[in-house]
Amino acid sequence: MHWKQIKEIFSWQLLKHLLGIILGATIVSASINTLIIPNRIADGGVTGIAIILHYLFKWPVSWIVLVLNIPLFIVGLKLVGRRFLLLSVLGVAVLSLTLSMTTQLPPLTHDTLLAAISGGVVSGIGMGIIFRSRGSLGGTDILAVLFARTTPFSVGQILLGIDAVIFLMTAILFKPEMAMYAMIYMFIATRVVDLVQEGLSHSKSVMVVTSCPQEIANEIMSKLERGVTLFQATGAFSGDSKQVVYCVINRTELSQLKEIVREQDPVAFVAISEVPEVVGEGFSSWKGH
Repeated sequence: MHWKQIKEIFSWQLLKHLLGIILGATIVSASINTLIIPNRIADGGVTGIAIILHYLFKWPVSWIVLVLNIPLFIVGLKLVGRRFLLLSVLGVAVLSLTLSMTTQLPPLTHDTLLAAISGGVVSGIGMGIIFRSRGSLGGTDILAVLFARTTPFSVGQILLGIDAVIFLMTAILFKPEMAMYAMIYMFIATRVVDLVQEGLSHSKSVMVVTSCPQEIANEIMSKLERGVTLFQATGAFSGDSKQVVYCVINRTELSQLKEIVREQDPVAFVAISEVPEVVGEGFSSWKGH
């Protein structure tokens, strides 16, 4: 592949990431202005702090998000990669702009529980698109990386702690119900983010420890048309040498694979695991990654 072709691919990938971040930030903004703020639901991270300040002082959420993120980006200059930081700056800038542009949109519902659930779904879709595009909405992620380097806590634990403090502030300053709705919103949004990034069609990875590896492999390749990998293993207790059959299949093929193993080796040991995403022949391609 020539250098010119590599450059074109890189540019196209970068353009897709930029468009994804713009689309995702716009979706999150619409969710905040039509579902979250009208129903006085809090959020996590910097956006949550901005929403609380908006409830208290009527300050524009768009400007608060931008102002609070500036010092975090300055701190993040030495903590995260330049490309990720630039895409995160873009995400925050677009979020701030679209938050300002969508303030006049009418509320979609005045049912707080329905707003928390729907907002979690819509915001989760938007954030998932941003993460798939290699970006972020800045905020407390950078702060968590900083504290993780200077404390014994992990990034995930620190982020959880920050959100817990925000929800506690919400319960104290307003009422406990607001914090409860915020937790419902955040839980659903987190789950939807995972779905957007990993997809709905989880595959299964199967490991079969057997004395008939080639027979099982042949049947899988013939009947399921799936690739199979064989590797050598040794039983720790018996010291016997056996081969392990490894393959990745769709959910619908699992029962057929079990039948193949049962027919060829009824005493085989079979381990089945969830695989959130598979990239390669027979599954998803590298396009869009």
